[in-house]
Amino acid sequence: MKSFKKFKTEFINTLNLISEYKFYDCIKMLKNLRKKGGRLFIIGVGGSAANASHAVNDFRKICNIEAYCPSDNVSELTARTNDDGFEHIFEDWFKTSKVNKKDLILIFSVGGGNLKKKVSVNIINALKYANKNKTKSICFVGKKDGYAFKNSSLSLCFNVNNKKLLTPISEAMQAVVWHALVSDPDLQLNKTKW
Repeated sequence: MKSFKKFKTEFINTLNLISEYKFYDCIKMLKNLRKKGGRLFIIGVGGSAANASHAVNDFRKICNIEAYCPSDNVSELTARTNDDGFEHIFEDWFKTSKVNKKDLILIFSVGGGNLKKKVSVNIINALKYANKNKTKSICFVGKKDGYAFKNSSLSLCFNVNNKKLLTPISEAMQAVVWHALVSDPDLQLNKTKW
């Protein structure tokens, strides 16, 4: 009982610290993306990859935004991993898809990538490619010292105080924020069934 109470307290505290200004900046960027006919590419690894896959469905179905999750294609993902290395899976996918300045990258990550520690290098390489091609990016992360937070066009950080809960709270917040985005009247075009 005590551990769940701690989790709930941390979850609520983290949720209350999310910047409403940055949330509405996300709305503006996504509305602009849809208006100009750009594509949304959502990337993440581990639990964040699962969130990226789910979010693609919601942005497509609820908001009429053309969205893709590169890790949904397991055959391509594993072929690229085998041939070029896991660190290049998103970057190479972006090259084939001709990601450009009309598009938008949305990154879900706990740490946001760290070159020195060789963590989430695939996200770092994808963001470098996006920036080189003037493609705007948004990141939802749990740490401010990662590559994504420092190099995205818009960075939304989940301020988790209890570091033992950094991963589960950050990944849960990714879902909370994208669901809030697709439910916002400025983005939602289609009613949901329930």
